[in-house]
Amino acid sequence: MSLSKQLYIIISVIFFAIFAGNFIISVKNTKEYLEIESATKAQDTATSIGLSLKPLIGDKKDPEIESIIKAIANRGFYKELRLEDIEISFTNDELIKNIKDLNINNYTSISDVKIDPKYGKIELQKSGELFENALDSLESVSKDEVITEDTKTSSKYLFIPTKEYQNGGIFDVEFKLTINKKTIDATAQLNLNKILVKEYREEKFDFVPQWFINLIQLHMKEKSSEISDGWNNVATIYVSANAGDAYAKLYEQARGAIAYSLIAFFISLSILVIFLQLILKPLKNIEKLAMNIAVGKFGRIEKLPLTTEIKNVAIAMNDMSRKIEGIIKKLNSNIENITKKISQDGLTKLEMRQTFETDMKNMFISKTDGYVMSLKIESLGEFARNNSNSAVDKLIKDFANILKNSNEVFNFDIKAYRFFGSEFAMIVKNCSQDDIKKLVVYLKSKFDEISKEIKIANLSNIGVTMFNQIGTTPEMLSAAIEARELAKQVGPNEFVVRDANDLARDMESWKELIFDIIDNSKFNVGFINNEYLLNGKDEGKLIMQEAFTSANDKNGNPIPIGTFISIAEKYEKVVDFDKAVVTNVIKHIQEKNIENNISINLSLDSIVDLSFINWLKFTLEVNAAIAHKLVFSVTAYGVAKDIEKFKIFAKAINLWGAKIIVKRFESKFIPLESIKDLNLDFIRLARDYTNGISSDSGKHAFVESIQDLCNLINIKVLAENVKADDDLEKVKELDLYAASR
Repeated sequence: MSLSKQLYIIISVIFFAIFAGNFIISVKNTKEYLEIESATKAQDTATSIGLSLKPLIGDKKDPEIESIIKAIANRGFYKELRLEDIEISFTNDELIKNIKDLNINNYTSISDVKIDPKYGKIELQKSGELFENALDSLESVSKDEVITEDTKTSSKYLFIPTKEYQNGGIFDVEFKLTINKKTIDATAQLNLNKILVKEYREEKFDFVPQWFINLIQLHMKEKSSEISDGWNNVATIYVSANAGDAYAKLYEQARGAIAYSLIAFFISLSILVIFLQLILKPLKNIEKLAMNIAVGKFGRIEKLPLTTEIKNVAIAMNDMSRKIEGIIKKLNSNIENITKKISQDGLTKLEMRQTFETDMKNMFISKTDGYVMSLKIESLGEFARNNSNSAVDKLIKDFANILKNSNEVFNFDIKAYRFFGSEFAMIVKNCSQDDIKKLVVYLKSKFDEISKEIKIANLSNIGVTMFNQIGTTPEMLSAAIEARELAKQVGPNEFVVRDANDLARDMESWKELIFDIIDNSKFNVGFINNEYLLNGKDEGKLIMQEAFTSANDKNGNPIPIGTFISIAEKYEKVVDFDKAVVTNVIKHIQEKNIENNISINLSLDSIVDLSFINWLKFTLEVNAAIAHKLVFSVTAYGVAKDIEKFKIFAKAINLWGAKIIVKRFESKFIPLESIKDLNLDFIRLARDYTNGISSDSGKHAFVESIQDLCNLINIKVLAENVKADDDLEKVKELDLYAASR
């Protein structure tokens, strides 16, 4: 996760924590204030109503009491106003009024008043209590008035309900009624309830969502005030506040706080983004420079940041980039010098056999026409026995100069090589058969001159063969040597030029054979145990196998793979062949649960073919689980043919999860300064660089420099076909990643 994202997250979390804390405290305080305010208002209202009803409470059935309570309830500020009697009581008159099925105008007495025990019990109020009530009433009677009491109506009964019927209800009350000295059983249906008046209004939350109400519970306590009649408390007024108004105020406050906080957050975050972009932009430049250094691109941060710490880092990165660039340039220079030393003959300054083979590979790649020539100083050993070392050296130099100077005489491309001792070769490009004949005639004349001078009859014969695109380097070199041997039979310093039609097979036959093999999958894919780790705890572990293919002609004879690929490329069948090989390798990995890497050789025609690249992308995506085990291999001289397209292909391979190796690496094919741009995972050195490295200081210095260079740009270096134990130990000392034997 990037630093900017981490800062955004941290600051957002801090902001949210602060906001959440403030919001919770604010809502809590507002909630408590609203609860207290509602309770206070409810208590004040209860007290006020109690005072208003006191003069009227003597007659609890007075309709004005209900009118007052309704008038206050209609204001809408209260959920419930309820006037309750202190006790549930009734009189004889109420019994007579509510008697069932009888019409009584006069009676003598009422006795034995009772109710079903499940509802409660009825008690007759004691005389002492009646007396106290009478005393209370004296205050409202003048001295001249006479109090009379009808014993029939003065009896008062108290209803004491059970818990189940605490709130009262409509009950049947049974009693005995005496009329004219006759007693009968009677039943009266009474509404025995403490509630005298009740006004209730539903709480309304017009715009407050239910989730908010469920989340924040307001506790609106019911308040009360007792109402007295004289010395006795006779009723209680209860007032419950309506929570709707409180929820509305609380919701508005909460919504406003959230809206303000969100606006403040986004404004602050926008300012933070702009600020961080300015602060972190130099870090992005430093990151970009570091990534470029890792792949061998050495730039500079020209505009240094203002922040002191970041500025110091930028200066250090610039210094590191400059130093590493200098090291790589020095390594490149050393490698170039060493390459010249190990590939150039010290005496004649001609290129050696290794370069000859490299140039031959270039001709295969570029499909260049030309001729291969073989030459040898005859009787050099005899001459050396009869002459001094300096004379021998002079003869070899003179012979080499003739070969080199021929390039200045003719207008076509001529290059000479010294293999070893008296063995020489030449490659002639872009010339006709008549031109090659003029060249060998010229060489013969020069050889004749030296022969007369040193008194050797035959200085060198010349064998010439035409470059064969479907042949191999050893085959053509062998053909040229054979022609040189034939020239000996012609005469001293003579030459033989092999006919252009002298090819191993007819091209049409080759075409038919190759098409049949590829179209019908008549080839086999095998695996060579190639690379083993050289150092570390897993030394000797197999890390890579190489897939190889083999096929036979109609007679069952093996077809040289170089010839096979050359003809497949010529007739545009190599892409189909490479697809088939990749498919076989993937199947092998899946079926055998292979753990190590497997390298697959690809032709240049395939890596530049759009249809093959699209097919390979799809195949790697489908087999993503094993893509990292596939290492696509291209020869160094294949890369050199179109290095820009190879860069694109290698970058795509890395993106799709697979790896890239360049095998038979030689600095002649790929400029050392280009290695860092190739997106490589491995390079495998040509075997000549490590063959005899234990005794060749030049090769040792070259491989060491290559290893140092590749370490800097994160490429693993492999050695190919290290046979001698001394060479293997030297390769291990140089800390190469792996080697094949």
